[in-house]
Amino acid sequence: MENRITNIFTEGAIPVQMITDSILRHESKTGVGAHALFLGQIRADPIDNKPVLAIQYTANMDLAMLQMEAISESVSSKYALDSILVYHSLGSVSVGEICFFVFVSSERRKAAISACEEVVERVKKELPIWGKELYADSTYTWKKNY
Repeated sequence: MENRITNIFTEGAIPVQMITDSILRHESKTGVGAHALFLGQIRADPIDNKPVLAIQYTANMDLAMLQMEAISESVSSKYALDSILVYHSLGSVSVGEICFFVFVSSERRKAAISACEEVVERVKKELPIWGKELYADSTYTWKKNY
């Protein structure tokens, strides 16, 4: 498996071209039969009757990278995977923009789908990433991960 976790963080929204490029890099891999991906997008949730306009993300990057490496190794040991790619936004990301991208490739679909779901859940629970939900009146609340 492609098991080198590079910096998963990108400033601002995750560009569509980054997602496209990640998929295109796998075209020549003839042993790959399945890709599973997850795209997290900012919602305009009303909280206390105020819609969210954006989320501002911060992280303990060093600890997050160590934990991401552990998640990658753990998931890779459970499933026959070709690759795991993860990107998460830092800074401000507006409603409708992509803030979280997980892409998993495998020979078979069940491994790709199961591994992708596990990576998403573990990143949300285990990585030290925090988000402030920002409102039009310049107030905010800390986001809760579900």
